[in-house]
Amino acid sequence: MTRAIGAFPDLQPHSILMLKGHSAGVGDLLRSSAAWRALRDRFPEAQLHLWFLTREPGYASELLISQHHLLASFHVSDKRTRGVWGWPRLWNEANRIGHQTHPDLVLDFEPGGCRTSLLARWLAWRGHAVAVGIAQEPLRRWFYDRAAPSSRAYARSHGMTLPLEYAERDFVALAALGIERNGTPIELCETEAGRAFRQRLRAELGGPGGPPLLGLNIGCATPGAAPKRPDLDLLANLVRELQRRHQFGLVLTGAAFEQDINRDFLSRLGPSGPVVDLAGRTSLLELTGAIAACRLFISSDSGPYHMAVGLRVPTLALFRWPSPQHYHHYAWVESQVARGVEALPTLLEAAERLMRVQPPSLP
Repeated sequence: MTRAIGAFPDLQPHSILMLKGHSAGVGDLLRSSAAWRALRDRFPEAQLHLWFLTREPGYASELLISQHHLLASFHVSDKRTRGVWGWPRLWNEANRIGHQTHPDLVLDFEPGGCRTSLLARWLAWRGHAVAVGIAQEPLRRWFYDRAAPSSRAYARSHGMTLPLEYAERDFVALAALGIERNGTPIELCETEAGRAFRQRLRAELGGPGGPPLLGLNIGCATPGAAPKRPDLDLLANLVRELQRRHQFGLVLTGAAFEQDINRDFLSRLGPSGPVVDLAGRTSLLELTGAIAACRLFISSDSGPYHMAVGLRVPTLALFRWPSPQHYHHYAWVESQVARGVEALPTLLEAAERLMRVQPPSLP
């Protein structure tokens, strides 16, 4: 394949290798799925491969993303190179991944740094592929056959402000290929394990004739995340009123280390409708089914929030302070800043609006 810039209008790759380095959180990875969908729509015959470089290898999100329906393969490397001695390991991994994926387009989503620039250039050279990246820093454009403008230039040309919303950031690189987001949402499919778990959950809560389900993820128990946690008294009042209005069964989600938070919430909630506390009882694969079973999902800014949005479950996201870069802007999502019980009327109105929404099906 020629690398000439003039050949790009006719570019029809069969294998696209995407490079990304970021936090290994569920949301950080899942928000990239909007870009994966846009690439699939532009190049429907191409396989998409993701090489993720992280300081947190082995994170729980890896299993979920490895089964994402838009990816043909998912590769994880520890990017803690420990100086020059780490580079031979990364080169070996680049060669291995390049041999497995045979990319004819290498796409570097990272806006800065030299690590992914060098790896993208090497992979393109060894496989006679086209390299695409972002000219965020001086001289960085020379690593790529085509370079997108900087994030600042992208924001200016699209009438946006910095920092960009997280899913939008990957479209800076895609601008080099003339691919626009045009409102493309993130997406996630219920896994087989999730489907089986959903069926067990429904059986536990009365089977097909049981109550509609309200999902709640309080979360924010990881180090440093406690300030983001919604007010528990506000949540108790919100859930209590929604159960009164709609006879919801409550599904509490959470990791094992969030069990104490869920118990504290339940003590404030008091007697209510049916409740199932799933803290520590689900893998991320099973959690797709628990969320998919819900008529409405309420969450703090955490991984299950993004999973619910990707699954297209009506989602009410609660923030303690404005954080536009973490919002999703789709019909089935509302992001609300809520600091205390005074926000209850606003949240109830938002919840009622969301329950009138019929989210579109996944492509």
